[in-house]
Amino acid sequence: MAAASVYSGAGFDFTNEIRNNFLTERGIPLPKATSTGTTIVGCLFKDGIILGADTRATEGPIVADKNCEKIHYITDNIRCCGAGTAADTEFTTALISSNMELHALSTGRKPRVVTAMTMLKQMLFRYQGHIGAALVLGGVDVTGPQLFTIHPHGSTDKLPYVTMGSGSLAAMAVFEAKWRPNLERAEALDLVSAAISAGIFNDLGSGSNVDACVITASHTEMLRNFVRPNERVQKERSYTFRRGTTEFKKEEVRALVVEEDVTFISGGRGTEGEAMDTS
Repeated sequence: MAAASVYSGAGFDFTNEIRNNFLTERGIPLPKATSTGTTIVGCLFKDGIILGADTRATEGPIVADKNCEKIHYITDNIRCCGAGTAADTEFTTALISSNMELHALSTGRKPRVVTAMTMLKQMLFRYQGHIGAALVLGGVDVTGPQLFTIHPHGSTDKLPYVTMGSGSLAAMAVFEAKWRPNLERAEALDLVSAAISAGIFNDLGSGSNVDACVITASHTEMLRNFVRPNERVQKERSYTFRRGTTEFKKEEVRALVVEEDVTFISGGRGTEGEAMDTS
């Protein structure tokens, strides 16, 4: 009977499972996936694509940035929304944007959305999900409006309306209820705003404002802070303190009675003596 051979070709490698089981038996906790929060969406309308995103960036339970821009530039006619690790989405989209420009220069043709999608999915699959970038890619090219989702492991979808991020379920509920083919620009923009707002108000990882991007065959319009549902209101009172002082509302003065210990020392003339200061 021939001995079993070890497969040495390219493919998935599960040898870390042995290491992980060994560490678990020793009581060493395994690293956990980072929990991230965002709501990003995209939908087709009559003349093109509308992308939307919230503007909250978090560091665990801390809101690190209240007005983070999550709709990234790829080419003049293509944009990409990013959810997940902020640095991963920023640098991944910047790298693909650079590659798309080189591709356009070498071919002499206007870049297609499917080309950007292929570059993104191949790169993310290469890193097996260790790059935490969940993307909504949209644009208009010679084939018309195109809308894709790209997951961190490299899988993709092509749908008329999509959502991603921790607030995606709330946003998808809005699309499922109200989206229809051939929406007008104003209707689609209101629908995207409502979907992002659903994520903002129902997901703690999403918040602040609504960004939108309208892409048609002839024009790309970036609508930064298109809706501001969480504007800071005027405080009921204004507190104007001089530097180095603190205002107080009540003053009370109490007289303190100090009891001194006095010791008498008997002198040589009877019982009279002098008091000794013990303070």
